[in-house]
Amino acid sequence: MTVTARIDSTRTVATLINVFTVSPDRQSELIELLARATEETMKHQPGFICANFHASQDGERVVNYAQWESEEHYRTMLANPAARIHMDQAATIATDVQPRLFRVQSTHGRAAP
Repeated sequence: MTVTARIDSTRTVATLINVFTVSPDRQSELIELLARATEETMKHQPGFICANFHASQDGERVVNYAQWESEEHYRTMLANPAARIHMDQAATIATDVQPRLFRVQSTHGRAAP
């Protein structure tokens, strides 16, 4: 079963939003690396829920929107040497990496038809 992101202010998940700055000619390479890292390592870490990768239309940014069961699970993953290998590889492709943890405060949308 595949779990997808569920944005809900009543859930107590840790939301990672990581913005990578990248040369447009390397944007696809970075997304491929992040997707492979997720399949091979991240999704097998305790507390992992999901990861989603967004490519800016100008080619200069990649955004990783990921959810973890808790901040502790996220921090434990950061200390895992297998996960660090992938993160270090991403940092060699990107010119800037800005990870931040968030919690959903408010959601809005229109009613389904």
